[in-house]
Amino acid sequence: MSVSRVEPCIQLPLSKEKLTQTVDKAKDWALMHGISMRSKENPNTDQVQILPFALLPTSFPRKSFETAKSVQTLLNELIHKVAYDKEFITNSLRSIIYLCNSTIKADPFTAELFHIYETVHQEGFGQNISLGLLRSDYLLHGESGSKIKQVEINTIASSFAGIASITSQYHKYILAELGYAEKTKNIPENNSLTGFCNGLTTAWKLYNNKEAIILFVVEDVTYNICDQRFHEFEIRRLNPQIKIIRRSLTSLISESEIKLGPNKELIVENMVVAVVYYRSGYQLEAYPTAQEWDIRLLIERSRAIKCPSIQYHLAGTKKVQQSLAQSSVLKKFLKDEDSVTKVQEVFAGLYTLDFNDDGEKAVTMAISEPKKFVLKPQREGGGNNIYNDDIRTCLNSMKNKNERTAWILMDRIYPPLQTNYLIRAAQEPISESKVSLSDVVAELGIYGVVVGDAKQIILNEEVGHILRTKSSTENEGGIVAGVGALDSPYLS
Repeated sequence: MSVSRVEPCIQLPLSKEKLTQTVDKAKDWALMHGISMRSKENPNTDQVQILPFALLPTSFPRKSFETAKSVQTLLNELIHKVAYDKEFITNSLRSIIYLCNSTIKADPFTAELFHIYETVHQEGFGQNISLGLLRSDYLLHGESGSKIKQVEINTIASSFAGIASITSQYHKYILAELGYAEKTKNIPENNSLTGFCNGLTTAWKLYNNKEAIILFVVEDVTYNICDQRFHEFEIRRLNPQIKIIRRSLTSLISESEIKLGPNKELIVENMVVAVVYYRSGYQLEAYPTAQEWDIRLLIERSRAIKCPSIQYHLAGTKKVQQSLAQSSVLKKFLKDEDSVTKVQEVFAGLYTLDFNDDGEKAVTMAISEPKKFVLKPQREGGGNNIYNDDIRTCLNSMKNKNERTAWILMDRIYPPLQTNYLIRAAQEPISESKVSLSDVVAELGIYGVVVGDAKQIILNEEVGHILRTKSSTENEGGIVAGVGALDSPYLS
């Protein structure tokens, strides 16, 4: 595949002396402003270390950036309407539902989510309002590297809105330090943290109980602590009246910890919960026993406003997103042809692997030319996709098995290359061999907030962005995992 190149925002490389001084200063700035995570070596202490970040902002086409921003409210609307369409969700997930009603457990996680969804739907939702804090991720594509294509949309635990705002501030600082203050105007303002927290406080107000709290559902051990705490502190700044508590699903199992009140109020430690904000719960590992699933069901039965609600969680699954790739489907949810066209233009090709003509065609295409595609399971959190010749191996192994229907196939996107320095915590002392100029690729995330119920959308906004950059030799790009790096777009 031919890949285009983009010029970096300043002339590179930096001299050895300039690089050493700049990286040293950059690390201190990052630590002192919270571009940090809890130490994985000592996660239960108060030690933090810098998150991986790009020394310089990464060049990104202004037009593509503005296109991604402009389509976000349409995507918010699309996900919201999908979430409240039971027939569409059920039809999109029918192959997974079938598998999990049989002896084959190809995707037990989605099956459990759907079981909760069906249960609360049949009983009647305790709360009709949902809060969506979304992130739509894009890569540049095409010979010129200027077309933008969506990789996925996240409807649960859309991370780094807190630190993304600070990363934009950092890159303005570092350009000025290097003598390029005039270039800082090309780093767009980024209010992602305030945007997300406005969504959370709006949901809290809609619950209409000034004594009620917000519950953050978090991991048993939280590495990405700074990003989560920034949300907590910003909510307190926006509305000092709101109390926030943090609990894991496992810690909520205690009988005295969580219960439903007489009117389906969610009560934790004798406090009524207005909003439940999931920063965990998107992977099977968050539910080590049946009791964690019971807690999730209890929360979904309650009057608390969920972020995401169970139907929003399902609307973000890969199978649902693959169903939305068809223009006839988009016309069902979006009000005019112009909106359908705008959304279609950013969608990458997505293909079913069901046992039908389309599925057989997709399997044949992928086995024949695996480098043109990415094979995606339902799992979230990064590190689960399959690339290159491994696609052929995987599809050949499950070609005639029902489990293949739990996967989707997506056109592979080959974004343009550019050079940058990626900084990681372990790189001490600084040397050229450890902080070196390398080819990188960048993924843009646009944050959106949507609040509403089955009848109306109350709030629908695009609220900010993040750039995540990784070495061009890496397929996956998780930041907490240490592969990807926090970044900011330098609009060119």
